[in-house]
Amino acid sequence: MTVRVRFAPSPTGLLHIGGARTALFNLLFARHHGGEFLLRIEDTDRERSTDAATQVILDGLAWLGLAHDGQTVFQSQRAARHAEVAREMVARGSAYHCYLSAEELKATREAAAAAGNVTRFRSPWRDRAPSEAPAGVAPAIRLRAPREGETVIDDLVQGTVRVANAELDDMIILRSDGTPTYQHAVVVDDHDMAITHVIRGDDHLTNAFRQAQIYDAMDWPRPHFAHIPLIHGADGKKLSKRHGAVSVLEFQEQGYLPEALCNYLLRLGWAHGDVEILDRDEAIRLFDLDGVGRAAARMDPAKLGHINAHWLKLRDDAWLAAEVARRLVGRPNLALGTDAIHRIRALMPALKERAKTLVELADSATFLAYTLPLPMQPKAAGLLSAENCLMLREVATALAASDFTATGLDAALRGFAEATGRKLGAVAQPLRAALTGSTVSPGIDAVLAALGREEALARIAAAAR
Repeated sequence: MTVRVRFAPSPTGLLHIGGARTALFNLLFARHHGGEFLLRIEDTDRERSTDAATQVILDGLAWLGLAHDGQTVFQSQRAARHAEVAREMVARGSAYHCYLSAEELKATREAAAAAGNVTRFRSPWRDRAPSEAPAGVAPAIRLRAPREGETVIDDLVQGTVRVANAELDDMIILRSDGTPTYQHAVVVDDHDMAITHVIRGDDHLTNAFRQAQIYDAMDWPRPHFAHIPLIHGADGKKLSKRHGAVSVLEFQEQGYLPEALCNYLLRLGWAHGDVEILDRDEAIRLFDLDGVGRAAARMDPAKLGHINAHWLKLRDDAWLAAEVARRLVGRPNLALGTDAIHRIRALMPALKERAKTLVELADSATFLAYTLPLPMQPKAAGLLSAENCLMLREVATALAASDFTATGLDAALRGFAEATGRKLGAVAQPLRAALTGSTVSPGIDAVLAALGREEALARIAAAAR
């Protein structure tokens, strides 16, 4: 048996973080077992589904590197097939035509509730003869659900779960206008796509019982179900906008790397010993459903930041410099020409050691593209006293005589501090303020070397004035 799984999002909104993890788990499971990972866009809700939302989903999957096999399937293009199967179920006796109007349906439900009927809705047309059908009324098609016994699912994550059939009603599978319902379309599509494993969020567990009955009604083999726990916020509540980024592309804008987010999502509900950092190849080698827990996972922004910092350090410095420059476009007092890009690239080894996200990295690199006069943070301005400005003029002379390598600059600063009886920090901090407009930066020798002789001396002179 070739393992075949699918990710089946609805294009009625953004690709959220829970959906991204579901897609990741499906891909890893397929690759681990040498199978196929398919993509189906469930766009049968034509009023809410949009091309823009579909593109956002595709963009999010592409950014995460979750490439699917084969062509993308659009559920809305398969309506004729869904209707065909519904009619076949009627012919088999496992479904029936229902002529109830919306008003009659409402009245029937209200009467059952008033009588305290705990069983689910059963249409009066379930056992009526077709000859009694009213003329000129287009019927819906309902599943003839079993009334006795249980529907049992051996879930690969949740274990054996069951529901009494008395709790499941005769659901509509084809509406009176000929359009399929979600539950029916999903089953037909999964069957026709030869899906062997349905891996999805446990909010779909109740759907699995209804879908299992459709498989049984058609004498189709059921796929293996695996319902993974949802992701909650750090407060234990279901993720929402109040928890910050919930869309995958929001994480991109907030400066997270796709490999870091995938690494974090992998460990959010799946475990393999104490291993924390995993690249894609290692994740494929290790991942299987027996490592997925049953409890809801909680987002931990600090852990995500820690993992992102790790992957940030591994990124190529030239790529990081280009990404930082892109993020700095539009900020005031900056000149993002070739010289600035060169400075950012030169200082990147030191800058990326301190940053957790690309946003932090861009913020810390901003000073390298400043035009004169530099904007000064209050604490930095406080370091530029008259006495320190005089010292900066002397320091500039010492630095100008060096070769302007990090090693030569360090030696020049230490020599100046020793010759003038100052501590190195008393020299470095005013100098840092003059060069960066801040009190925080990588090592002052690395900053000077990245700025280069001409720019560094010009900034010192401007501050000393």
